[in-house]
Amino acid sequence: MASKVSVIMGSASDLSVVKACTDMLKEFGISFELKVLSAHRTPKELEKYTRSAEGRGIKLFIAAAGGSAALAGVIASFTTLPVIGIPIPTKALKGLDSLLSTVQMPKGVPVASMAIGEAGAGNAGILAAQILGLSDKKIKQKLTRHKKNMAAKVLKIKVRL
Repeated sequence: MASKVSVIMGSASDLSVVKACTDMLKEFGISFELKVLSAHRTPKELEKYTRSAEGRGIKLFIAAAGGSAALAGVIASFTTLPVIGIPIPTKALKGLDSLLSTVQMPKGVPVASMAIGEAGAGNAGILAAQILGLSDKKIKQKLTRHKKNMAAKVLKIKVRL
């Protein structure tokens, strides 16, 4: 089965955060490629990989990067496919630098930016499922079940005052 999503990390050290995203993709039965490519350290390889993705059946990109976090924006400059950005937490600014770099895109080059860290990574996986669910009934059914399960967990909570 061809992968539908390309998940690209700027560094292998981003994997601990990105795992929340790949766990969601697995939950929804979405096949994906996982790569380490850097906008700054491997720009030629990143361009070649991005430009060839659609021919391999990729429908959207998820890009995770920290610090200057140009990865999602650079990918968006090479493709017309949707790009979701995950800002990775950093030691210096706790990921605020990553968030601002991911969200501040010039007009005409959109990136759907998630929250910093694991919550954003998980939501990136869900947003990817929502995009793919527009044309895939099985994924849409799994999303509907996921939302019902979340609601059921909240409704089970008993609060005592």
